[in-house]
Amino acid sequence: MKGFRLHPLLLSRTSPDASWAHWRRQWFDIAKSPPAPIATEVLKRIAELYQIEAEIRGKSANERQVVRQEKTQPLVAALKTWLEKTLVQVASGSSIAQAIRYGLNHWDGLARFLDDGCIEIDSNTVERSIRPIALNRKNALFAGSDEGAENWAMLASLIETCKLHRVNPEAYLTDVLTKLVNNWPNSRLAELTPWAWATQNR
Repeated sequence: MKGFRLHPLLLSRTSPDASWAHWRRQWFDIAKSPPAPIATEVLKRIAELYQIEAEIRGKSANERQVVRQEKTQPLVAALKTWLEKTLVQVASGSSIAQAIRYGLNHWDGLARFLDDGCIEIDSNTVERSIRPIALNRKNALFAGSDEGAENWAMLASLIETCKLHRVNPEAYLTDVLTKLVNNWPNSRLAELTPWAWATQNR
């Protein structure tokens, strides 16, 4: 749709493979079978990164980048060095070695957030945002016909776009449908997009 703007959260460009939360889950699994000093140490170091993220949440992209460069980057660099040293000390086929290699193989992606304040440290926010869309896709299997599925898809797209722009879908659809029924001019349809409607009704 012309003029469509994604919510900034969806522009994080953080893939699941380069998500600290995804990698952290591997260490949580290892730590479930103590003693696990290496996993415990990795989790402690990752927790320090998330603590910094909590402190800068809600700040501008520039502010986040400055703090990450100053505080987070040294921690990330130290963690990589520690992992590389640890890797040669553990059995190559162990779950610990596999987790370390996974992280090192995806290190460029994991470290990407350091240089861009718009990027999140993990993909959790994006995954939460698209979960309703994925669920709706499954529900759409019961639309009854191709035309019904197309109508369902358009309506679902409108609703999810409203949510991304923090617009109440019910209020939006009620207002827009009322305007359309009352012969809203075609030349002004752009004013009825969720993002334009949000600007006019705040």
